[in-house]
Amino acid sequence: MGMKIVIAGAGDMGYHLAEQLSFDNKDIVLIDTDKDVLDNVSSHLDVLTIVGDATSFEVLKNAGVKDAAMLMAVTTSEKTNIVTAALAKQLGAKRVIARVRTHDYLQAGHEKYFQQMGIDNIISPTMLCSGEIKRMLKNSTFTDVFEFEEGKLSVVGITLDQYSSLVNKKISKMRQNPKFKDIRIIAIVRGQMTIIPHGQTIIRNNDHVFFISNKQAVESILELLGQKKVTVKNVMIIGGDDMAYATALKLENDYRVTLIHKDKERCKWLSEKLDKTLVINGDYKNIELLVEEGLEEMEAFISVTESSETNIITSLSAKNHGVYKAIAHVDTREYIHISHSIGVDSLINKKLVAANQITRFLKKGNVEVVSGIQGVDAEFIQYVITKNNRVTRKPLKDLHFPESAIVAGVIRGEEVYIPDGDFTLQLEDKVIVFALPGAKAPLEKLFH
Repeated sequence: MGMKIVIAGAGDMGYHLAEQLSFDNKDIVLIDTDKDVLDNVSSHLDVLTIVGDATSFEVLKNAGVKDAAMLMAVTTSEKTNIVTAALAKQLGAKRVIARVRTHDYLQAGHEKYFQQMGIDNIISPTMLCSGEIKRMLKNSTFTDVFEFEEGKLSVVGITLDQYSSLVNKKISKMRQNPKFKDIRIIAIVRGQMTIIPHGQTIIRNNDHVFFISNKQAVESILELLGQKKVTVKNVMIIGGDDMAYATALKLENDYRVTLIHKDKERCKWLSEKLDKTLVINGDYKNIELLVEEGLEEMEAFISVTESSETNIITSLSAKNHGVYKAIAHVDTREYIHISHSIGVDSLINKKLVAANQITRFLKKGNVEVVSGIQGVDAEFIQYVITKNNRVTRKPLKDLHFPESAIVAGVIRGEEVYIPDGDFTLQLEDKVIVFALPGAKAPLEKLFH
């Protein structure tokens, strides 16, 4: 078996981590106090499950933490996570990560106290998610934005409508356009399906298309698509829990933020804590109220109430009222897949965001970054070319690359390339591959 990984907590986040990692034939042990939850996991994933309290020595020993490359404590209890991670480290786990809630823990300079307890990283899904929302607003034309190597390479996603100049065109035809030189389409989501495109693929109306490009070319994507660029200035947030608070806190210095929440006491607390945000007490399900409070003047609408359904429905209403960008937080994984087809611009799920962040901590051989895009089955894997082998001797088109993977970008020193079929890799290149799960094994063979 490969690397051993222990996950405490089999909720959404633990499940998603186990699922992401089980594709890589890792040896995964999942601990939870709820037997039914574990039975459900076992029926879907090839993992070992242990019923019990993860803070118990006996349970941790049975899970084999002494040989674990990593332990992730992601139960819903912050205290359980901290104790589990600290004990696991003492018992021999190489790297431990704890999921936390308290904002205070995440302040600059506080990480060292956790490191003294033996905890390598603490992560908060809420904080990561509010950061993600901020990034989505900054690049609001796109539904998704990923950056590699401090932004030298960007991956952006956008849903094409029938007015787009790319619809009904073959990809090989588009590549003849000189503007396409530093831009490549790396994935298309059509309904529930993720397609890794090739020259013969034809783009259809309503496709959700992901482009990769270097820094300079992001603007040309908008030109190519004929999409107008809107600058976001006014933002409405509905909801009042930790997620809404963290998001308002991150946004209030750069945008005019209005926050609407139904609980009066909580609104008082929020208006004391938030300097610049306008906090309004009212029923956010009432669209007329939202309109009275300026919904139609907003460029962005962010729904982070505790109900996924409310978030989706209010976001759709916001779109109908002319709001340019709607972001809805959803708790259920099932909804992530339908987001692009129902018209909400961006669905976000804090547990998936956090799980993606954690899988980035897993460095394996010469794989550096692994990250996924929500609602897309493929993910990015970054390889470093360490020895001269067949990948450096032939152009990409002759390498028998798996159909379900594509070389998205190559970083060579300070230079960034969006390679075509005639490109030949060199020693020390960092290669970013975008791949469906089935392509992983052949890729490993190719790059090792």
